[in-house]
Amino acid sequence: MTRHRRLLQQVRTLGRYTTDDEAERVLDAVLAVLGSQLTGEERCDLAVMLPERARAVFATQIPLPEPVPAPAFVEAVARNLDTSLTAARWDTSSVLAALTDLAGDHLTDRLLAHLPGGYALLFGRADLTVAA
Repeated sequence: MTRHRRLLQQVRTLGRYTTDDEAERVLDAVLAVLGSQLTGEERCDLAVMLPERARAVFATQIPLPEPVPAPAFVEAVARNLDTSLTAARWDTSSVLAALTDLAGDHLTDRLLAHLPGGYALLFGRADLTVAA
């Protein structure tokens, strides 16, 4: 099984999508928005981990000067998929959880360190904050 096929199957399983086409559409939409959020070494390291087709979708996006907050990320996915915010949150989490498995804990920690608060839950992790 190719790396792309494994990633697609994982997204399909996590998102409970009925077809590969649906999982592919969601994967592409989330990767496109994620590609506009990441810069620097983390962007390059994630791109290297991605299968070729997914890497192309991710890497062709021009990063914004600053990443948007998590709710705006989900809104962008909702626009790309022409779906509700609830469905987009599910879709985003399905893809980002699959990427967490692909990238590993160390890279995921680095990605989260460069994104605004609120992204951890989208990656399937607890969003812990330090009490003042």
